[in-house]
Amino acid sequence: MKEKLVKLIPEFNLIKDGRLKEAAINVFSEAITKGGWEVEDLDKIPFTLLIKDCKISFLKHTRGVVETCINSAKVLKDTYTNDVHINMDHLICGAILHDVGKLLEYKKDSKGYSKSKCGEFLRHPFSGMGIAFGKGIPDEVLHIIAVHSKEGDGGKRSPEAVILHHADFTNFEIFH
Repeated sequence: MKEKLVKLIPEFNLIKDGRLKEAAINVFSEAITKGGWEVEDLDKIPFTLLIKDCKISFLKHTRGVVETCINSAKVLKDTYTNDVHINMDHLICGAILHDVGKLLEYKKDSKGYSKSKCGEFLRHPFSGMGIAFGKGIPDEVLHIIAVHSKEGDGGKRSPEAVILHHADFTNFEIFH
């Protein structure tokens, strides 16, 4: 499964810390298994249930958010040089894992995709962080996963979490 995942999400290779990269792949693998999915389903699952007949896949959205984060961070670092500090490994890992909880939040049945039993009780920032917790994912990345959506509104977000939050909503709002 790991080789298939890295082939579908080559952005895993942008994580320079080998232990963090391995931990991120393990989190994704566990979410796929716990959710009852196959790796190939990542390009079929809609990235959101909030858009009727959403044509953008979970995979395409995840990769788009990662690329938006990387490019936003580059602009910020180039513009503000010594005044902004962004941990790129944390940002990339957080961007790859930000929606991993949707693999528990969603299910597929004869009518299409809908909320699973888990999804009725927990939104994906909670279930995603739950999977990542204790898997070698540092607190800084757990924070990014936990606060990337509305659950993080009103609280403090790290610079990496701010970038991810806006990248995610930019990628959502364009299709909404």
